[in-house]
Amino acid sequence: MRALNMTLAAVLMSAFATASATDITVSAAASLTNAFKEIGAAYEKEHAGDKVHFNFAASDPLVQQISKGAPVDVFASADQEAMDKAESLKLLAPGTRRDFATNSLVLIAPANSKLALKGIADLQQAAVTRVTMGNPASVPVGRYARQALEQAKLWGAVEPKAIFGTSVRQSLDYVARGEVDAGFVYATDAIVQKDKVRVIATVPTATPVSYPIAAIAAGPQPAAGRQFVDYVLAPAAQAILARHGFGRP
Repeated sequence: MRALNMTLAAVLMSAFATASATDITVSAAASLTNAFKEIGAAYEKEHAGDKVHFNFAASDPLVQQISKGAPVDVFASADQEAMDKAESLKLLAPGTRRDFATNSLVLIAPANSKLALKGIADLQQAAVTRVTMGNPASVPVGRYARQALEQAKLWGAVEPKAIFGTSVRQSLDYVARGEVDAGFVYATDAIVQKDKVRVIATVPTATPVSYPIAAIAAGPQPAAGRQFVDYVLAPAAQAILARHGFGRP
């Protein structure tokens, strides 16, 4: 009888664990790919049975997907503008929006480039013909880059050379493969391809590069979404972000 009771208890515990397991879907900016994958794995270890699924892309297209009904529990953006759009569309769960990380805009070139580049002013050189950045209309890093170039009165000279990427990681790949002369990415992205790209300069931005996160109001797992947002702000996840080069909010 005791053995039977123990077996029954084990079955009930297993059933409870299965019933309480949750799949969480997180749509996050492409620049968060490496750090968030590690955070997701750490979260799963601390929440037995839960699974975190990621959708990485440029922030604006992610907002569009969510607004069209994509089953997303959490949204993490690479700038405030994309999150503002999500908030204006009433996509966010009230009271869950929080800043969780910062970054820096950098100008990079292929590691084997022979061009004498020291800063963004050198992008005016005739030898520089292709400069990649995210599309300012939909990619936060492109907005930061355009603002920086406009502030330096260089946008008119650089725009004709621009190769717009659909995400910061696409621009990073263009530079890493030597398909362009230079590009704008985040400092954390340059670290990912540090053997194939070199940082020319850190570029001052008109507004700080900050990352907000929020649970989605219509997400299929609202409680779990809020829990994941809290986890990203907790010390363990913040330590992971720091290891990947992100600054504190």
